[in-house]
Amino acid sequence: MNDYPDVEQKLAAARTRLILDKPFLGALVLRLPMVPGDPKWCETTFSDGKSFYYNPDYIDALDAEQTQFALSHEALHCALSHFHRRGHRVKHRWDLACDYAVNPLLINDGLKPTPDAQHLREYEGMTAEEIYPCLEDNDNDGERDLEDQKKSDDTDNDDEQSRQDNSGGGNKKEKENDEQSEGDGEQDKDQDDAGQGGLAQQPTGMSPQEEDELSLQWEQRLAGAAQQALQSGKLEGEMARMVDHLLQPKLPWRMLLARYMSATAREDYSYTRPSSRRGDPAVYPSMRSHETSIVVAVDTSGSIDQEEIQEFISEIDAIKSQVRASVTLLTCDSKLNYGCPWHFEAWDAFQFDVEIRGGGGTSFKPVFEWVDEQDRAPDLVVYFTDAEGVFPEVEPNYPVTWLVKGKAKVPFGVRVQLN
Repeated sequence: MNDYPDVEQKLAAARTRLILDKPFLGALVLRLPMVPGDPKWCETTFSDGKSFYYNPDYIDALDAEQTQFALSHEALHCALSHFHRRGHRVKHRWDLACDYAVNPLLINDGLKPTPDAQHLREYEGMTAEEIYPCLEDNDNDGERDLEDQKKSDDTDNDDEQSRQDNSGGGNKKEKENDEQSEGDGEQDKDQDDAGQGGLAQQPTGMSPQEEDELSLQWEQRLAGAAQQALQSGKLEGEMARMVDHLLQPKLPWRMLLARYMSATAREDYSYTRPSSRRGDPAVYPSMRSHETSIVVAVDTSGSIDQEEIQEFISEIDAIKSQVRASVTLLTCDSKLNYGCPWHFEAWDAFQFDVEIRGGGGTSFKPVFEWVDEQDRAPDLVVYFTDAEGVFPEVEPNYPVTWLVKGKAKVPFGVRVQLN
């Protein structure tokens, strides 16, 4: 990097400042060696999860605080394993969604954004997966991906041709290579890894196994960086909440729902005095089962689609037979839908054939008002919703589990993140 001493010094100074002022981000940035990239492919900055590639002219145009932002931006992408989470999504849209997810965290943490930083307030607090479907389809996306694929294919063909050329020399060529000094070999390697003027060529992709391993490494790095920052008292606000969420044990919502439903299935001992005809005055405990009563409420205001509701209903149906639960189904937007309630015994198939109307507001009060009017409280209420609506003012005296699609909070009960 000696060809760009001023830029190298600026990056080193920015990294040092991050370590002092924002140790969480600084520890992540330290994990990425800084490499100047060829402007032909590196217009600004880029990371493949292994290195921080930068366009020297781009960094040179930034001030010191914006340089800190650029470093933190790429490091946080890596820490969140965005390189691993794309799946089959369109690359350009996915990259944009990742930027919209990362940049608000950095801005709210007090960093000065670069002039080209993508930021929309409406996406604050959302993950890249949640933002991605919100972005409009871009007609150029397909062309971009085809271009990327073509470049990748061309690179693969060039590599294959190079391998064929190298192997075409036969034993004579191999002998010449063996006779080269170790220093010459290193020099050739450096020339292969660098483009014109010492600028790095575009890194190649990783295999799925390599991505898995690198993602796990970054998860461990994130945990270590967070611990150090917490000890120094310099991890707070939205960044701290994000880290806390990422480090929580992750269980599928189905497993969590099964756990809560199973916990309500009462298996207890009865000490009822047996019949006197047995002749034994002693009272022995006997196992008694109690059929679990569960109320399932579904938000039909239109924020949750029919396919998602059907998936949820199928899961309830599978679990209720295991815990011997009778289920009462309520559907509600601003009021209970026509036909409520629907009752299902443990042996009945749990079905949902209610039309989702949409367009209205959402109030959770009608469900809880209906429950309060019954002879006895249920063992559990499960509410499937986006949690955007009017809640009861008083917390009920029975357990409530909310399966929430989105980021909205709930004032009481157990909240299970659906997506």
